[in-house]
Amino acid sequence: MKNIIVSVPSAQIENKILLIRGQKVILDRDLAELYGVTTGNLNLAIRRNIERFPNDFMYQLTKEEFQNLILQFATSRWGGARKLPYAFTEQGVAMLSSVLRSERAIQVNIGIMRVFVNIRRIVSTSKKFTNRIDAIEHKVENHDKKIKTISRAIHSIPSATPEAVLISPEKPFTNKKNFKDMIKSCRKYIYWIDKYFSKIGLELLAD
Repeated sequence: MKNIIVSVPSAQIENKILLIRGQKVILDRDLAELYGVTTGNLNLAIRRNIERFPNDFMYQLTKEEFQNLILQFATSRWGGARKLPYAFTEQGVAMLSSVLRSERAIQVNIGIMRVFVNIRRIVSTSKKFTNRIDAIEHKVENHDKKIKTISRAIHSIPSATPEAVLISPEKPFTNKKNFKDMIKSCRKYIYWIDKYFSKIGLELLAD
């Protein structure tokens, strides 16, 4: 008899992953649905192997947590439950593969593990992007401070003095004649603010 290949859409798995107590988990009844078994049979298999499921692998929700979950999703998806559900972390779901040995359970578990890995990759990329944005904002903030310093320096120059010339073009050497005329018009001070200042600038000043 050939093995039946079971494929569960990633979106279906993602919709069942919840964030509880700061962890990504899947509830027992949602896992049972994915595995194609009843919640009772799933929990029975776990009770028979309870030593494989420490608290960081599986834990039972409190009544308040479960009520908040129902209110958060505004759904009857878990309604009518007589017992508080169990939440399984990624490690707990991985351990289930050693308890539920059906072909469907194995293939579903593979799909769940891939979704967890993909979520971690997305979160990691998001953090890198956020850090990059923070770095850019910090750089812009520093530039703003420098601009304010330059602005204060400019305004400290007496307004009625033709003795001072402020040079701050982006590329000052594109028109050397105009640049030389500007320098020659200065009688006393030259304030040069430019990242392109180089040997060429010194030569123009020397002329």
